[in-house]
Amino acid sequence: MKVSGFLFVIMILLFSCKEDEGSYHGGYYWVYGAGLKDMDRGEAVEGISEKWKIKSIDAGGCTIDGDITNKIKAANKKTFAAIEKEYGKHWMAAYDKDLHDFAMKKIDVMDVLITNKLFREELKKHYIEVYNVDKKVFELNNEGEFKVIVYNNELKYENKECFRLAVNTKNRTVNLIQ
Repeated sequence: MKVSGFLFVIMILLFSCKEDEGSYHGGYYWVYGAGLKDMDRGEAVEGISEKWKIKSIDAGGCTIDGDITNKIKAANKKTFAAIEKEYGKHWMAAYDKDLHDFAMKKIDVMDVLITNKLFREELKKHYIEVYNVDKKVFELNNEGEFKVIVYNNELKYENKECFRLAVNTKNRTVNLIQ
């Protein structure tokens, strides 16, 4: 039942768009996948999604049938063609490099944050210990600009997001995003 409901949603998404839009929704290219997820890669994919305007969408669990696999491949083929048109023929090599580099960039972001007075003051306001920061980091461009969302998982679900920051690792600056 879950799989058929999800297939219905995917089919609506795939066929409700204009032909030339492919899998472009809400300002992002949607790339579908299924199967066992690599958590580190998933974090990197999410982390560079703002820079590349590419989102990874889970279209099925660990086991899917051939029909779903074929639909995923067909949708992704159109999406990859649209992405190539946007970013050029060798976009995937640059995208993969950004995925691999993301872990080090996250460390650079934390290096800037850990010594920043504004960041430490915001942590205190939200009762978060500096050694226990739960955050999401999004790379925005190649200029060292990142968006960081800080959470406090001890709070109720609807209030977990505490604050957002704009971090520039090249200039070592931190600003609160309102």
